[in-house]
Amino acid sequence: MRIFVKVKTGARAEKIEKIDETHLTVSVRERPLEGRANKAVLSAVAGYFNISPSRVAIVSGASSREKLLDIAL
Repeated sequence: MRIFVKVKTGARAEKIEKIDETHLTVSVRERPLEGRANKAVLSAVAGYFNISPSRVAIVSGASSREKLLDIAL
């Protein structure tokens, strides 16, 4: 399954907002330094779907706020 994610970094609290079936807005506490925000996004999305973080991968947008994620359910 592929989903589109809009990322907000430096948030006060982690949260995920579902826009529709294939779009999410993910807020993470980490700043985009050395891939920390990407790891936090993968972990948050994995927790949202109740799967292991290794089953979530960034397909495109590794250095962008808008990402395409591949989720192996």
